[in-house]
Amino acid sequence: MQRHRRKTAESSLPDRREALKGLPQVGRLLESRPLARLVPRLGGELLTTLVRREVARLRERIVSGQLERSALERAIRPRSIARSVEAAAATLLEPRPRCVINATGIVVHTNLGRSVLSAGAAAALAQTAQHYIDLEYDLDEGGRGSRLGHFDALMAELFPGAGFIVVNNNAAAIMLALRALARNKEVVISRGELVEIGGSFRVPDILAASGCKLREVGTTNKTRVSDYADAIGPRTGAILKVHTSNFKIVGFTDQPKIASLVRLARKSGKPLIVDWGSGDLVGLGPLGIHDEIPVREILAAGADLVTFSGDKLLGGPQAGFAVGQPELIAKLRKDPLARVCRLDRLLTAAVHATLTSYVRGTAFADVPTLRMLALPAAAIGRRAERVCKTVAAKIGTGARLEVIDGISKTGGGSSPTGERPTRLLAVSAPTGDAGRIEQGLRRGDPPLIGRLQGGKLLLDLRTVLPGQDKIVAACLIDAVRSLNGR
Repeated sequence: MQRHRRKTAESSLPDRREALKGLPQVGRLLESRPLARLVPRLGGELLTTLVRREVARLRERIVSGQLERSALERAIRPRSIARSVEAAAATLLEPRPRCVINATGIVVHTNLGRSVLSAGAAAALAQTAQHYIDLEYDLDEGGRGSRLGHFDALMAELFPGAGFIVVNNNAAAIMLALRALARNKEVVISRGELVEIGGSFRVPDILAASGCKLREVGTTNKTRVSDYADAIGPRTGAILKVHTSNFKIVGFTDQPKIASLVRLARKSGKPLIVDWGSGDLVGLGPLGIHDEIPVREILAAGADLVTFSGDKLLGGPQAGFAVGQPELIAKLRKDPLARVCRLDRLLTAAVHATLTSYVRGTAFADVPTLRMLALPAAAIGRRAERVCKTVAAKIGTGARLEVIDGISKTGGGSSPTGERPTRLLAVSAPTGDAGRIEQGLRRGDPPLIGRLQGGKLLLDLRTVLPGQDKIVAACLIDAVRSLNGR
């Protein structure tokens, strides 16, 4: 058997050598009509690179014995190579990241880009991108200005009497605060707040990177004010309270209120820094979300400094805010790290437009994140029923659709226990597992992202943007038909 295989391989070598000789030259391919017509779209340099890559791929297939002579004759034709080059170029040049439809019901979905910008913020970003702007130019004085100055009036309305700085994300904001106020000193924090967020990003790592020393107090489930008090001494630089992001300890627990920590901070003369990453600027209690406190209330309770995100419940672009005592903020602004973490021109415009909605009092109408959270379940159910009816009329027995009760999540490391009642479009496959339908939607154009639960595909239209319901129906019809081979 082995001798036969050896003889077969040896006898095929001359064929492979002849096949390799038959590979067309790159120069001649580029002169052929099918490939020459691609020059205006791809440019000569990229086209040459892709043609060389395709010829090299064919050579490897010949050498490995994967390409028979009959198939080779077709593969080396200029028209075939042009098709392969076009496919490679489409993959290479496809816009990234891709736009997807979020039907998960997770409003601030970190993996899908967190908050969707308001129309005003998107327009401001686009306009800023296409023009020169007065980013650091004082039009009144005719000289250098401050990019943070663009936020002065709005922040004064939102946080009267407080100082502020805006950087490129909340991790940068808290790192800058710790570095500027407690570098080479101890920072006292409860063990129950040493959280890890997405991407294995941990609070202890932030403390270490900022040059501070971690001083853990209490236990995972219970920390008292006395635990903080016992740890405070000459080496203490600050007291830190951290939003627990996307988890909640329940049961036999105890954590001191912010007001209690404020009294301790005043008594000890140490600043209280509150990392309230979710960035809630409005009360969400009427929506049933009770574990979020608006930033202004935390400052009113006496916190010296509060940091928070711009792209979570605030509903803007990625940014990090630090707001609090003006003399403390001045130290943050002077720190060299502030320049490293500063906003660029596009984020500056988008943040400004988002804050404008809050100052106007129109945030729930303008900001998609808040608008989605405020949607009542009945309104979502009516939309789901319409999509269900449209799809059912087209797919027959290809799948079973129904509208059921469910819950939506705030997501993005905010309000770990906050849930909103919703109505879900549930899709069941005849096989009992809707996984292939989910896969088809996820790989479609546009990709539609839902969630699988109990063998069913659940689609929550709370997070589907206005005007996308018909697209959801069309994607679902295509996915079911493809699954059934139609």
